[in-house]
Amino acid sequence: MTAGDVVAFFLVTGAATAGTIRWLRVAQREHYLPGSVSRFAARWWLSTPLNRACFVAGAAAALAALAFPPVGLVTGAVVAVAPLGLSLRGRTSRLRWTRRLATVAAATAFVEAAVVAAGALSGSWTGAVVAAALFAVASPVALDAALGVTAPVERIAGGRYVTSAVAKLGRIRPTIVAVTGSYGKTTTKGYIAHLVGAYKSTLPSPHSYNNRAGLARTVNDHLGVGTEVLVAEMGAYGPGEIAALCEWLPPEIAVITAIGPAHLERFKTLERTLSAKAEIAERARVVVLNVDDARLRSLAGSLRAGGKRIIAASGTDRDADVAVIAVPEGLELLVSGRRVGTAALGPADRPAPLSNAASAAAVALELGLPAEAVLARLSCLPSPPNRLQRYAAEGGYIILDDTFNSNPVGARLALARLSAEAAGRRVVVTPGMVELGGSQFDENAAFAEAASALATDLVVVARTNREALVAGAGRATGGAAVITFSRLDEAVKWVRGHLAAGDAVLYENDLPDHFP
Repeated sequence: MTAGDVVAFFLVTGAATAGTIRWLRVAQREHYLPGSVSRFAARWWLSTPLNRACFVAGAAAALAALAFPPVGLVTGAVVAVAPLGLSLRGRTSRLRWTRRLATVAAATAFVEAAVVAAGALSGSWTGAVVAAALFAVASPVALDAALGVTAPVERIAGGRYVTSAVAKLGRIRPTIVAVTGSYGKTTTKGYIAHLVGAYKSTLPSPHSYNNRAGLARTVNDHLGVGTEVLVAEMGAYGPGEIAALCEWLPPEIAVITAIGPAHLERFKTLERTLSAKAEIAERARVVVLNVDDARLRSLAGSLRAGGKRIIAASGTDRDADVAVIAVPEGLELLVSGRRVGTAALGPADRPAPLSNAASAAAVALELGLPAEAVLARLSCLPSPPNRLQRYAAEGGYIILDDTFNSNPVGARLALARLSAEAAGRRVVVTPGMVELGGSQFDENAAFAEAASALATDLVVVARTNREALVAGAGRATGGAAVITFSRLDEAVKWVRGHLAAGDAVLYENDLPDHFP
């Protein structure tokens, strides 16, 4: 043992700990899903030539430490600062030291200690230094292992909150409306609360509280005596999750908004997505389905054949059970093919897609609201935050803010809205769409091609989808100028310096900074 060995051990171990904090933030942002950290680590280390070089240098130095332990300092230096661009604290999504994060951090530290102790069993500091260096490089894998080990513990720990929520539901007994889908969940939930809330005491689950913990918190913290309707958004990352939610939060009315490639990275196939979302129908007395979606139209037929009561909602089909159709004067409401009337709305104030409004109207009617009351409330539907919101910038140009999330259907609707907005310069600012699995490159390229054909400028943010977006823009005839930035704030600064009255910009999606 030499003094260099000891110094190398403590410095490498300290660097590994600091680097692990970087990946802990990724784990937190990805909802503590096992496997997510390694997946993001691969994306970051491969994101740029410099990051690839850093990873190779760090890994090579860890192996070289077998012969000369102080070389492990190179590994320590690499993991302390790289991958470049992924900060420790975060810029748009900061690390929050919650109880769960502390639990995962402690489990990861235990894994690190075990690895280092195993290395030290060789009887010298050399083994400990090498083990620390190897852990520093492989810490995302160790963190995923900690997430896998703690997941069952967290589920057991959260059981008491579910038990409390079940007891409260039993006392207050609200009518439960559950909403799921690949996209459109939060918007439809807001529309339901708006239509029903003027006539019945209604609680929508706040924000994006759509998992077990969030919905239990909704009931425990927000459900008050006298609440008549609880509108619960239900999300899922895999089969069985919605069924588990419905076991303790059984819906009277279930709504499925759409089936699409959102989260396809996790579901793998659209058929698997449909099956997982359809779990919401099992306990429901009545199911509202957006039959503008071909897969949900097919599901409606199979559920009806099984004896389930189905309400077909549509933004295009006048013969659907409930339809909300765009007409020159605004929105026309039809129930079983019968025209109820028209809600006056300007083109910029109409919801997109209309199937969200139709699904919400179907729920309101099923809850007993008169059709005329539903029609009146359609004239003032709320604009969900960051979902194609329109407002004027200080420079006089129009901003379309569609940054909450993005999917292929919503992105096309956003481009159509941009086309109707400006006669001058049109700009699309986007990092592209994520979690689309094997279709991600093609979907982003297709979006960029359509955007480039319409816009004067396509501003690509970050590296996650840069290759696909640039390739797609290059396919457009007479396409837009393509500008790239690493961060959204840089793109916003460019927009402010180049747009004026008569111009318009669409901000399509935003990625937190744990994405490369």
